[in-house]
Amino acid sequence: METLPAIAAPDRSAEIKALARRYRRANGPVMALVNRIGGGLEDKMAAIPDGVKAQIGAITERALLAAHGLAAKGDLAPDLGRQGPLAAAMVTGAIGGAGGIATSVAELPVTITVILHAIRRAAREAGYDPDDPAIRAECLRVFSAGSPLAMDDGVNTSFLSARLTVTGPALAQVIGAVAPRLATAMGQKLATQAVPVLGAVAGAALNAAFLRYYREMAEIRFALLRLAEQHGAEPIIAAFSEAVTPPKLRKA
Repeated sequence: METLPAIAAPDRSAEIKALARRYRRANGPVMALVNRIGGGLEDKMAAIPDGVKAQIGAITERALLAAHGLAAKGDLAPDLGRQGPLAAAMVTGAIGGAGGIATSVAELPVTITVILHAIRRAAREAGYDPDDPAIRAECLRVFSAGSPLAMDDGVNTSFLSARLTVTGPALAQVIGAVAPRLATAMGQKLATQAVPVLGAVAGAALNAAFLRYYREMAEIRFALLRLAEQHGAEPIIAAFSEAVTPPKLRKA
């Protein structure tokens, strides 16, 4: 009896390497923007009062709790394509930056909602339902990708965590884990845009850069989730981790 030739499994290495390149390049434009504005990020953060820093953390957590519902309502508005959320982020950032720290802090919940709307869109484009409890959690985990204003060493394992079925209480746990990282990123953004005179311009530019960064992280994450469903989470995460980590230099 003649046996049929085995069908080789599709090679996903090229796709994973392409996702890894996108991951490594994602925060480059934001860092370039900060350098153009001038001054070190540490100096800018030091200029923010401690009370405001604590307020940023509380605002970020409350915003994450409410943002999914608000972003879902935004889904009912006319579809303006990829440029719609970008334009909204720039307008919000300009308004926030125009008034210095006070208006920048007030702008944060709106910015988080606009970014989450873009993340939800990325989930939908990847074939997922952003209102499914598990995908709601995955959308929030995108914010655990760190700050686009800081280069992270290695691969953020929380960003690559396997998909779980999440209920309401567990969703609150996800927010509790994600909020501190996002609050740090939002604090860095606020410190950078609170530059005298340039606040509105910096706010618009930074919001655009932040939205692009987290949208890129979302598209990478949902692509990896799709691959994990097809080939298993562990080999996909291992392959991506290897692809995204620069090779170590050996001593001669």
